[in-house]
Amino acid sequence: MNNAQLNELKQRYVASGAASPATAFADRAENAEIWDADGNRFIDFAGGIGVLNIGHRHPKVVEAVKAQLDRVMHTCQTVMPYEGYVKVAEKLSQVTPVRGHAKVMLANSGAEALENAVKVARAATGKNNVICFDGGYHGRTFMTMAMNGKVAPYATDFGSMPGNVFRAPFPVPYHGVSEDEALRGLKMTLKTDANPKDTAAIVLEPVLGEGGFYPAPPSFLKAIREICDEHGILMIIDEVQSGFGRTGKLFAIEHSGVEPDIMTMAKSMADGMPISAVVGTDKVMDASGGNSLGGTYTGSPVSCAATLAVLEVFEQENILEKSQALGDKLAARFATWQNDFACIDNARNMGAMAAFDVVADKNAHSPDAELTGALCKKAREKGLILLSCGMYGNTIRFLMPVTIEDAVLEEGLDIIETCLKELVGQQSAATA
Repeated sequence: MNNAQLNELKQRYVASGAASPATAFADRAENAEIWDADGNRFIDFAGGIGVLNIGHRHPKVVEAVKAQLDRVMHTCQTVMPYEGYVKVAEKLSQVTPVRGHAKVMLANSGAEALENAVKVARAATGKNNVICFDGGYHGRTFMTMAMNGKVAPYATDFGSMPGNVFRAPFPVPYHGVSEDEALRGLKMTLKTDANPKDTAAIVLEPVLGEGGFYPAPPSFLKAIREICDEHGILMIIDEVQSGFGRTGKLFAIEHSGVEPDIMTMAKSMADGMPISAVVGTDKVMDASGGNSLGGTYTGSPVSCAATLAVLEVFEQENILEKSQALGDKLAARFATWQNDFACIDNARNMGAMAAFDVVADKNAHSPDAELTGALCKKAREKGLILLSCGMYGNTIRFLMPVTIEDAVLEEGLDIIETCLKELVGQQSAATA
C-alpha cells in the first residue's frame, strides 16, 4: 500500500490520541536511513526517539532475533524460564554502576521499568513518597504521568493522578535555576511536602530527555546521593533515554562517578525490540515478595536475544568512542550555527546526546516554539526526520544512530542549515 492509502486507514481506524501526524509510512530502514511506502528516502535524526543508537536493523541484532525465532518466542519466564533472561540479567548486573552486587528484573517499556522501580523502592523502604524533578519525563502510565515534570501533552485529559509524588527544581542555569537553587528547592520539598521519614525514593534523569537535554552537574548528583544517604532514601536514576551509549559512556551516570541504588533502562537496550530493565542493589531488589514483579511478556526471549547482541556490538565495534566522536562533530557544527544564526542558542551536548535552542531573542533567552516547529516541518519536507523537545517546545534534539555514516550525517546537517537559511536568512549573532 502507498502513503495515501495508509493515511486513509489511519484516519479511519487509529485513535487520534495515538495517531502520528506524519503522513509518510516507513517501509524499510537501514542504519540511519528510512524509505517510505512511496519509495522516498529519509535521513533519521530521531532514532525512534533514542531507540536506535546502533542503527536500524544492525546485522548482528537481526541475526540474533532470527535465530531466536527458530527456537522459542514465548513461554512467560515465570511459567518456564529460559537462558536469555538470566544471561541478560548477568550482563546488566556486570555493567550497571549501582551500589554493591546488582540484581535485575526485565520489563517491556521505560514506563514499566519506572513503575517497577517505584514498587521496589517502596517495598525496600516501607515508605510511600517519591520526589521527581521539573522537566523530567518517565512515561505515560498513571504513576509515571504523575512523576513527569511536564503536564502537556502527557496528562492533560486523564483526570486525577496518583498521589505521594512531589516535585523539586532541576538545575538549568540558562533558564534561571542554578544548582544551588535546585538543591535549596529539593531540601524545601523535603521540609514542606515530602517528609524524609515517609520518602522512598528520589528519581531523576542524569540528562533530561523530553525536558530539553540538560545534564545534571556531577556535584548536583553527588549532593542528591548524600541527601539520600542521610535520610535513608533510595536514589533512582532513569537512563531510559540517556543509556546505552548515547552520552559517550554506557550510562550517563558514569560521568559523575555516583552509584545509585536503582537504575532503569530501555530504548536502545535492544535496538528496536521492546524490553526494559530495573537494575538495583541485591537487597533492594529482593525486598518484595515472590511473584511480586513481572508480567506476561516481560523479558521476551526475542528481546533478550536482541539485548545480548547489542551488548556484543558495544564490545566489538567501539560504540562509546563513536558516540563521543559524533558528539564532537555535532558540537562543532552547532557552534558555527550559533554564530551564523540569530535564532540558534544554548548549544550543548554530552557525547552524542546533543541539542540547541531556537530563540526569538538570545539576550532574553526567549523561546520560539513556532520557529522550532517550522524547522522540523521543513526538514521533514526535505527528507530529514528531526525532533523537538523541552519545557518550552523550542529545543532541537539529536538522536541519530551513533553508527551513522559521515556522508549521511553531513547531508542531514546540511539540510538543517538550508532550512534555517530559508526560514530566517543568515545573520551573524554578533550583528543580530
